[in-house]
Amino acid sequence: IVPILLILVVSLSQAGEIVCRQRGDPENPQLFKDGNIILGGIFSFHSSWKDRQETYTHKPLPLECTSLNFREFQFAQVMRFAIEEINNRTDLLPGISLGYELYDTCGSVARSVKVALALANGNEAVTAPSEAPCTRPAQVQAVMGETSSSICMGIATVIGPFHIPLISHFATCACLSDKTKYPSFLRTVPSDYYQSRALAQIVKHFGWTWVGAIRSNNDYGNNGMAIFIETAQQLGICLEYSVSFFRTDPPNRIQKIIDIIKLSTSKVIVAFMPFPDMDVLIHQLSLNNLTGYQWVGTEGWIIDSQIAEMDKHHILNGAIGLAIPKAHVSGIREFIINVKPLSSMGNNMFTEFWEALFNCNFNQSNSSAENHKECTGHEDVSGLQHSFTDMSLMPIFNNLYKGVYAVAHALHSILGCNETCNYKMTLDPFTILQHIKKINFKTKEGDEVYFNENGDPPAKYEIINWQPTENGVVDFVTVGLYDASLPADKQLSLQNKSLVWAQNSKQVPVSVCSEKCPPGTRKVLQKGKPVCCYDCIRCAEGEISNITDSTTCVRCQPEFWSNDRRDTCVKKEAEFLSFEEIMGELLTAASLFGTCMTAVVAFIFYRYRKTPIVRANNSELSFLLLFSLTLCFLCSLTFIGRPSEWSCMLRHTAFGITFVLCISCVLGKTMVVLMAFRASLPGSNVMKWFGPTQQRLSVLAFTLIQVVICILWLTISPPFPFRNLKELKDKIILECALGSTVGFWAVLGYIGLLASFCFILAFLARKLPDNFNEAKFITFSMLIFCAVWITFIPAYVSSPGKFSVAVEIFAILASSFGLLICIFIPKCYIILLKPEKNTKKNMMGKGAQKTI
Repeated sequence: IVPILLILVVSLSQAGEIVCRQRGDPENPQLFKDGNIILGGIFSFHSSWKDRQETYTHKPLPLECTSLNFREFQFAQVMRFAIEEINNRTDLLPGISLGYELYDTCGSVARSVKVALALANGNEAVTAPSEAPCTRPAQVQAVMGETSSSICMGIATVIGPFHIPLISHFATCACLSDKTKYPSFLRTVPSDYYQSRALAQIVKHFGWTWVGAIRSNNDYGNNGMAIFIETAQQLGICLEYSVSFFRTDPPNRIQKIIDIIKLSTSKVIVAFMPFPDMDVLIHQLSLNNLTGYQWVGTEGWIIDSQIAEMDKHHILNGAIGLAIPKAHVSGIREFIINVKPLSSMGNNMFTEFWEALFNCNFNQSNSSAENHKECTGHEDVSGLQHSFTDMSLMPIFNNLYKGVYAVAHALHSILGCNETCNYKMTLDPFTILQHIKKINFKTKEGDEVYFNENGDPPAKYEIINWQPTENGVVDFVTVGLYDASLPADKQLSLQNKSLVWAQNSKQVPVSVCSEKCPPGTRKVLQKGKPVCCYDCIRCAEGEISNITDSTTCVRCQPEFWSNDRRDTCVKKEAEFLSFEEIMGELLTAASLFGTCMTAVVAFIFYRYRKTPIVRANNSELSFLLLFSLTLCFLCSLTFIGRPSEWSCMLRHTAFGITFVLCISCVLGKTMVVLMAFRASLPGSNVMKWFGPTQQRLSVLAFTLIQVVICILWLTISPPFPFRNLKELKDKIILECALGSTVGFWAVLGYIGLLASFCFILAFLARKLPDNFNEAKFITFSMLIFCAVWITFIPAYVSSPGKFSVAVEIFAILASSFGLLICIFIPKCYIILLKPEKNTKKNMMGKGAQKTI
C-alpha cells in the first residue's frame, strides 16, 4: 500500500504572508454537522472499490467506491444518535454543542490515511505569521471508528503523533494494544488476545484436537489466528491446515481453499474473519454445497443476520462462536431507520443509499434505471425487511455509543462543567486523551465504561449457537459465557444440553486425527505427522496407564503387576506350595502314606522281633532306622505351607539331621554285615570291637556331626523367609532363602558323603555268602538314594517357584521310600508270606555259621 503523503507547499504571497495549501484532491465528509466541538468519524460506507491499472503518465483519478455497506450506515447513525442525545442533555456538556464530520474510507487503508489527515488538518488553505508557519489546533478533538483493524492501524499511525484519540467500536486486533506504536488508540470492544484464547478453549472443551482454520488476509485475521494457533498448541490442538484470503482475491484463490477443505479429514473449521470476507466465502461454499462441517466463528460474523440470510444451503447451521454481550440502547432503532434528515446534507450519499435500499431510482431518464422503479423519497423504511433495519448488531452499536459518551465525559471533566462549562479553555487532544483513559462511568442502560492501561475494555463474550427454526430462520441462541476476568478454570461456562450442531445433530461432532488412546495404552506419534496423529500401543507387561491419551506407561511397584487391561497395578499373587492345592495334597498324602507304611513295618518287626530275620544284623538298628524314616517322611511336611521364620529353619535342619540319622543306621547295618562275615572267619575277634554299644555310638557320632553343622548354620546365617520378586514376573514366590549357602551345601554334602561311603561298603558286601544277605538290598537302596539326589540338583535349580519345593519334597520321599522298600519290604515278605524261611537254619544256609 502506497501511503498518500500530504505535502505542505509554502510560498510567499504578494502581500508577504505565508500560505499553506494541501496538495492533491481535497477530501470532504459524507455527513457533517457544525458544533462547538467537532468529533470525527471514519466508516467504510462502501466495502470495495474499482481496481484500475495506473499508467503513471497522468494524475491518478480519485478512488471510485463500490458495494454500498449498510452496516456502516448503521454505525454512522449510531454516532449521530449519541451526539444528538448528548446535545439534548443538560447534565452533560451543558451549553456545548457537539458536531461531527463522517468520512468514507471504502475499506481502503490508503484512503483511510488520507481522510485521517483531512480530519486532523482540514482542507482549506492556512495563512499564518512567519514565526509559526502553517500551525493551528487540530480540526477534530477525537475520532470514532473504524470497524477494520487494518484501517485503524493506518489511522492510528497517522494521528498518533498528534495525540488525537481514536476510539474504535469493532477493531479487535491484539496488535493495537501496543501503546508504543499506537499511543492514542482506544476501543470499546475486547482485544482478540482474549477472543483467540477463548476460541481455543471452546475447541478444547468439545474435544476437537484436529481442526482446520480459515482467516482473513489482514491484520485482524492474521494476528488473531496467530494467537489462536499458539494457544491451541498449548492445549494440545493441531491444525490440519491454515489458509487465508481477502474478499478482493480472484475466485481461483478461494476455490483452492474449497479444494483444501474437501480433501481434509478434520470436521471442525475455525473461521477468523469479518462479515464482508465471510460473505464472500459463504457464497463460494454454497456453490460447492460444502455441508457437514462444524464452524467456529468470531464476533466478526457469528451474529450477523446478513450472513445467515446468505446461507441458503444451511452450511453454517449449528455454528458456534463468540459475540459481544447483548445490549440495548433505547431509542436507537427508531433513530437508525429515520434517515430522511440525511437528504438535507447536500451530498449524493443519501441518494445512493436510498436507491440501493429500495431498489429504485430518482432519475428515470438514466439508462441504468430501466429495470428499477422510480423513487419518491417517501418510502417507508420501518416496514422494510432489510439488513439496514436489522438490529442484530446492537452490541456493536452499544460499543460505538459508549465511545462517543467516553469523549463527552472526558470533555465534561476538562471543561469543568457543572451548570455551565468553561468556554474559554483551549482544548488539547493530548489532555483529552489522558482524561479518556481515566474515565469511569455508567451509561443510562447501566453498562460500566472504563479502559485498562492498554486502552482496552474488560473482555467478556457470549457464546452463540446457530439454531435453525421451523420457518428456516436462524436463531442466535446464547449457550454460554466467557469472562477473562475470572480464574482460568472458571472463565468458560457452557450449557451443552441446549446446543445444536452441524446438520441439526444433537451429538457433539468428532474431529480428531486419531481416536483417544484408552487406559492401558500409550500414544506413539506417527512419523512425519503432527502430535495429534498417533497410534495407540498397549502397555508392556508390568506397566500401566490409567488415564486417557497417556504418553507413557508407568511400571508397577515390585510387589504389584499389571492387570489384563493394563490400567491398574494389582498386588502380585503370593505363590507357595500349600496344603490346599492338588500338588500339595498329593505330596502330603504321599508323606502320610510313607509314615503309615513305616509304622506298619515297625509294627510287623515288633510283632516278629524274636524271629531270626528280625534279630539278624541288630534289630535295634532296624527300629532306629524305621524311626528315622518316619521322621524323614514327616519332615517333608515342613516344606508345605507358607514359609515362616521357624519353618524355614526347621525344614532344612530337620531334613539334614533325620537323613543323616537314617543313613547312619544304614551305614551301621552295612558295617554289621561286614563285621559279622569277618567274625565268622577262624581267629577273628572283630565283633567285640563293633558290638551294639559301638553301633549306637557310631550312629550318634555321625548324627552329632550333622547337628553341629546345622547349629553353626543356624547361628551364623540361618535360612529365612524370602519374597522372590524376580523369578516370576507376575507372582511373588514365598520361599526360604538359604541364608548361608555354605551351610546348606555342607549339610547336603555330608549326607552325600555318608551315602557314598555306605554305598561303597554295601557294594563290597553284596556277594557275601548268606542266604539272606542284607548288603545287596542296602546297595539297591543306596543306589536309589544317590540317583535321586544326583538328579535332584539340576531339577531343583531349574524348577521355578513352588515347583522347586515340590522337587525337594519328591526327592525326600523318593529316597525315603527307596530305603524303606529296599531294606524292609523283602524281610516283611518273608515274615508274612514265607515264614518257613524265617529260621535260623535257613538264615545260616551253607555259609559260615554266624553267631547272633
